[in-house]
Amino acid sequence: MRKLFKTVVLTIALMLPFAAFAEDAKTFEGKVIDVQGGAPVEWTLNATDKGEGIYELTFTGNIADGYHGYPLSDMFSAPIFEFTEGGTCVGDMRETEPTHASVDEFGDTVHHYLGKMVFIQDVEAKAGAMIKGMINTNICTNETNQCQQSSFDFEIRVGEGDAAAATTEGQAPATTEGQAPATTEGQAPATTEGQAPAHTPLDWGSIIQAILWGFAALLTPCVFPMVPMTVSFFIKGSQSPAQGRFRATMYGFFIVALYVLPIAALILITRFTGGEGVTEDIFNWLSTHWIPNIIFFVIFMVFAASFFGAFEITLPSSLVNKSDAGADKGGLIGIFFMALTLVLVSFSCTGPIVGSVIIESMNGGLWMPIITMAAFAIAFALPFTLLAWFPSMLKNMPKSGGWLNSVKVVLGFIEVALGLKFLMTADQTYHWGLLDRETYLAIWIVVFSLLGLYLLGKLRFAHDDEMKHISVKRLFMAIAVFSFVVYMIPGMWGAPLNAISGYLPPMSTQDYRIDGDNSNLNAGVKYGDALHLPHNLKGYFDLDEALEAAKKENKPIFVDVTGHACNNCREMETRVWSDPRVKQMLANDYIICALYVDDRMELDKEDYYTNKNGVVMKTLGRKNNAIAVERFGVNAQPGYVLLSPDEKILAPVRGYDDSIKGFIKFLEDGLAAM
Repeated sequence: MRKLFKTVVLTIALMLPFAAFAEDAKTFEGKVIDVQGGAPVEWTLNATDKGEGIYELTFTGNIADGYHGYPLSDMFSAPIFEFTEGGTCVGDMRETEPTHASVDEFGDTVHHYLGKMVFIQDVEAKAGAMIKGMINTNICTNETNQCQQSSFDFEIRVGEGDAAAATTEGQAPATTEGQAPATTEGQAPATTEGQAPAHTPLDWGSIIQAILWGFAALLTPCVFPMVPMTVSFFIKGSQSPAQGRFRATMYGFFIVALYVLPIAALILITRFTGGEGVTEDIFNWLSTHWIPNIIFFVIFMVFAASFFGAFEITLPSSLVNKSDAGADKGGLIGIFFMALTLVLVSFSCTGPIVGSVIIESMNGGLWMPIITMAAFAIAFALPFTLLAWFPSMLKNMPKSGGWLNSVKVVLGFIEVALGLKFLMTADQTYHWGLLDRETYLAIWIVVFSLLGLYLLGKLRFAHDDEMKHISVKRLFMAIAVFSFVVYMIPGMWGAPLNAISGYLPPMSTQDYRIDGDNSNLNAGVKYGDALHLPHNLKGYFDLDEALEAAKKENKPIFVDVTGHACNNCREMETRVWSDPRVKQMLANDYIICALYVDDRMELDKEDYYTNKNGVVMKTLGRKNNAIAVERFGVNAQPGYVLLSPDEKILAPVRGYDDSIKGFIKFLEDGLAAM
């Protein structure tokens, strides 16, 4: 709040000289406020009446020390001024001469603005009209050339009427590496209805999954029996209820810290020693390379076998004993070691769950693994703290028994189903052709059918108690599982299965479809034999080839920054692209170019790509990832970019947002700008 107040006061102070001048020169002022702070540029805006309904709008950007901006002539980082209502632009935008020039790594002269940049646009409008629009610009550091995108809505009343202050609507600058007007996770500034906000939105799907996994981990045989024992220890071992609550709260805090800090340390160390790009490369390697994916697949199968009772996975007893000995110490140190003991003892049950949480969130941006792990750990630790605060709730807890082993077996079936995703990712990324959509669905149908039979008591494992009858709860769970199985069966013949589309191989791997249309319209284009577009759309997989086609047909380009391992990409294709209006616009009005950033296809030497740091990219995925980051500022998937044939960005980049109405508006805006 203090930062907001200081920003507003500073902006108003900067505007006072303009206000004094305006009275005599028939100038109308507006100001732009970054309501969240942190933007490396502050804009002021005024309009001068030139007569005959023409007003000269002057946008002045005051750049923070240590940063620079770009002129209109820069292809990738030029500021974008959009006028959405209230007036019509007259002529081209003008600007002051750049104040600085430097030579980049390719030997080209690059012009910059230091301190201040001024852009001028004539607008035809009626007296008293409110002119509205958006400013979208990249401001980059002088030393490392790392860029922050700042996006502001503006409005100013011209002619007869009161001057109005232009305000912003949630414009936190999105940090990117590269020089293109775009944001991370493909989230562009919100300038039209349905578009994603300027900041990187949280992947709430992954967060909710992490919370559910945290609660599920509590119901495993490794953890559940420790809940009443641990809570009783804090209550009985404390001198007062208040002290017991404090110690239990710290116990929960240490549990969260032990899960979150290791992954946070990995991200921070790699980021600050090698840069954000190094961290992204590590995550990209972990989520797409066949070696870690096959390892994760095998680990999930091993843990599933352990959950089924084949063997017990435990950490070395010496490690657990040392931690348990440390718990005998008093104060916060003893509480910390108690939390560490819980984490170690519960490893055999929580290990695969923790792995699922981390890996599932790797495609959601740099910080999502930390956020999702925190969500899991808080859900996992919360009952310990709540029960210590309200010990009477212990009376309502179910007693330990055979039902705990049933929970473990159910988790084993889920581990088998989820583990297949790693094999699928490797298969899709390297084009092995092992796991097509029917095969994947067949395995899921069998796995969940067996789970339903287990819930009905028709299957028993080594550690299960004999079941003479089933409870109502198990019956309803079995009904839900078999309903899910029935839902999946039409997918064997090409039904889209929107609810789980993000977890399935793409429809292009389907051998048999009800509509009978399994042709590949892209077989004749570069990489078209191995890559496909959904819904039988025709397009390209190489940006240069798409640009050539766009120039020939005089159409804008729809660039789809996507990946084989991207769940959200598949969901967008199934839920949004399938809409008849969206499909019609993509097929008829745009040249589609899908850039797979995780494909491991080796490139021919003439197709190698050298990034801005001089590193040569020899695989299709690395090349496309470098293009997406450097040209569009997109470093997560999905990212949708609308380009003119001369590579001008026609609309703010759009990310994951399943609003069909918003997506249509996004495509319409691109056509209008074209």
